[in-house]
Amino acid sequence: MAVFAAVIEQGSMNAAGRELGMTASAVSQHVRRLEQQHQVALLHRTTRKLTLTEAGSVFYRSCAAMLAAANEANVQMAALRDEPVGELRIAAPSGFAGGVLGQALAPLLAANPGLSLRLFFQDEMIDLVQHRIDLALRAGNQPDSTLVARHLADWPFVLVAAPAYLAARGTPLQPGQLYQHDWIGLEQEHGLTPLRLQREGEVEILRLRCRIASNSMLSARAFALDGLGIAMQPEPEVRAQLQAGLLVQLLPDWQAPALPVYAVTPRRDVLPAKVRHAIALLQQSMH
Repeated sequence: MAVFAAVIEQGSMNAAGRELGMTASAVSQHVRRLEQQHQVALLHRTTRKLTLTEAGSVFYRSCAAMLAAANEANVQMAALRDEPVGELRIAAPSGFAGGVLGQALAPLLAANPGLSLRLFFQDEMIDLVQHRIDLALRAGNQPDSTLVARHLADWPFVLVAAPAYLAARGTPLQPGQLYQHDWIGLEQEHGLTPLRLQREGEVEILRLRCRIASNSMLSARAFALDGLGIAMQPEPEVRAQLQAGLLVQLLPDWQAPALPVYAVTPRRDVLPAKVRHAIALLQQSMH
């Protein structure tokens, strides 16, 4: 169909062949196959010129529309490759709903009015292909899979509590004193939270029974903000609350193992511009 359209637009088999990098006989064979396939003459051939039959005129309009659609598709693919446009679908654990993503991606949205954002917050693993996810944020070491994981950052964990809780219960000064406090932990830890803290080669491993257990880092943070106990939280996610005095960091000389954060994408030869730009901004903002 593209060859036939070129014949009409160039005015002859020879000119179409030059345009397409084909011989005139090869062009003629394409046109002949079309006529055999549809069992109708598409061209009137004379020694001086080619003219369209009625059927050929109708068929050419369809061929021209097909080529226009193909060219538009190429333009759209180039835009997806070179400019952040369309819908960017991101999946992330619920803890990221606290503003980390918004702060990172605000410049991308501001600079690209043709880009929209759709977020999926859940702590369970989501099937990226089934849900057409462009980019997933995942914490912890990633197993080998058909997905591609790009390391974004290693987030430090901090122990936090609300000033009201500390005023009522006191401030722990040593790791062992955490046993005397209400611990807010995650449900998947089955009520006992192995907590590893180290300071200059000194290591403390504590198993704290949860007074409050949650299946969400975000809800654990909310309970801590309400003064109901002590929680372990990724420092970037509670940085604003610490600066505002809504939470207080405890045992600052002791460090817990860092949490590696990854950007995970389906395996693709070329990432759309919206995904490339989002990963770059996330890497920049998470350090």
